[in-house]
Amino acid sequence: MIQQHQVSRIEWVADSCWLLQAISEEFSRTKPFQGLTIGTAIHLEPKTVALLMTLRAGGANLVATGNLNSTQPATVEYLKRQGIVVIGEQTTDARAHRDFIDTLLDRQPDLLLDNGGALFVRVAERPYKNLLGGTEETTSGRRRLAPMPEVIALPILVINDSPIKQFAENRHAVGQSLFESYMRFTNRSTNGKRVTVFGYGACGKGTATCFRNAHSNVSVVDVDPVTALEAHLDGFSTPLRSDAIASADVIITVTGFADIVTAADLPLFKDGVILFNGGHFPSEIDVEGIKSVAPLKAVDTYANDGIETLLLGDGRKIHILGGGHMANLAGPRPLGNSIESMDLGFALQARCLERVAGGKLDHTSCVVPVPADIDAQVASGYLDLNR
Repeated sequence: MIQQHQVSRIEWVADSCWLLQAISEEFSRTKPFQGLTIGTAIHLEPKTVALLMTLRAGGANLVATGNLNSTQPATVEYLKRQGIVVIGEQTTDARAHRDFIDTLLDRQPDLLLDNGGALFVRVAERPYKNLLGGTEETTSGRRRLAPMPEVIALPILVINDSPIKQFAENRHAVGQSLFESYMRFTNRSTNGKRVTVFGYGACGKGTATCFRNAHSNVSVVDVDPVTALEAHLDGFSTPLRSDAIASADVIITVTGFADIVTAADLPLFKDGVILFNGGHFPSEIDVEGIKSVAPLKAVDTYANDGIETLLLGDGRKIHILGGGHMANLAGPRPLGNSIESMDLGFALQARCLERVAGGKLDHTSCVVPVPADIDAQVASGYLDLNR
């Protein structure tokens, strides 16, 4: 008789992270984190479990908290069953999130895995002696930490500055997952839609390409004229900002900066425009500012779908997806980026934390890219497993 097993998505993801599995097997022998505590502030979703289990295989004690809005209760429950300390729960309250960060830092972890700079910004304000350094995952976090090397004065390797992270996750996976998120939220077609993408970094490139491949008419807005020229030469429309907003059926922000779309843009919005954000922080679209200024007749909330519709006094509708939070980890069935891309990115995390734990880096490696030899090691390992 064939046995039937109910398998969770966490287990599906873990079984799909071939590179992390190989590193975990190695770490179980080498124990690079033996006797050390690693504190993490990163999206608590199934792919993160695979990373945390890899670090634990290396001997680490773990204390984890999440990011704004993206913590998934099933992931928290699973981690707690594995004996991992998890602080906090899913929240959109920035003050509550800061309290979670402080509670984690009260435990004085030896290494920090940061996502958005929340941990190291607080370390700059309240340092402690045993901290060896750590990693930062994102562009947004690197921008926050860039002015602080002399204050923090510890090795911090920036995963997002790896070329692997740029093309594997940011360009390929973010574009795919934001396209998928649009479909999951709205169930509307992309064919013939006028889509405006704000930002033409790696994430913007992937997003614009995926929507164009889905037969949308895509415009790109970027404040850097050289980057805008690149978008133009890549075949995208690059109208003036006001024209790009006024013509858009869908507006997507992927810049890493705050206040990209604001209440000042209200007069430009097309009736029925859909606003959604792919950046790390929920500030690229000033949702509360728009709602506070807009002449609202009513607000329709589709609670189970993560859609909010603003009905304006002039009859226009504005649809906001996921409350302006990072769309691929918000709303119904928040899957995030593809497993393979995160397997690569989290392999970089594991190897970089291993390097910092080894004690051979100093303050001159504060907020610097992933060392080239680690990039090569991770790329070779992935290719060996997938050839």
